Amino acid sequence: MPRTPLTRDRVLRAAIDLADQQGLEALSMRNLAKAVGVEAMSLYNHVANKDDLLDGIIDLVVAELYVPAISGDWRAELRRRALSAHEVLLTHRWATGLLGSRVKVGPAMLRYVDATLGCLIAAGFTYEQADRAWNALDSHIYGFTLQAINFPLDPDEYASAAEQFLPMIPPETHPHMHAMAALVIDGTHSGIADFTFGLDLILDGLEALLH
Repeated sequence: MPRTPLTRDRVLRAAIDLADQQGLEALSMRNLAKAVGVEAMSLYNHVANKDDLLDGIIDLVVAELYVPAISGDWRAELRRRALSAHEVLLTHRWATGLLGSRVKVGPAMLRYVDATLGCLIAAGFTYEQADRAWNALDSHIYGFTLQAINFPLDPDEYASAAEQFLPMIPPETHPHMHAMAALVIDGTHSGIADFTFGLDLILDGLEALLH
């Protein structure tokens, strides 16, 4: 049976699979070569170096994100954009940190950013406002996603963790934390962070700025 030809796209997608399964720290040229069944030197026919590999995989991840339409309801478009980004970045748990650290950007990122700016400009924001707006949105997306990925407890552990934590926050010294923990313990409040809460606050602020 003939071997599937090695291409840049195949190399990059294998790299994404490896990072998804084992984390970005496992993404070495040696491990990647093993995953695609070639010698490590063969990879350099398709990626120039490790930086080129990282630039390539992050642009493929960005290509999975929803690109907002320039015409239409700007708020609905940007809300859908944010929800899509949060979902995709939770799938590729290694990608959020990489997104903010790459200087060279690929065609998917250029299309994504230009469409985002275009959506805001078409809505009536100035270029300066649009620049600040999409950065505020992305800060919420990236920060919330990183917190969700790194938080040490699952939601079904919140109540028991709050119970263990309660003796350390007596009502005499920490009344508000104590009251909040009690709400989580008795099920009145889930304690689960809500991505859309912060997102809608930002969109509300942008809408007020626009009008």
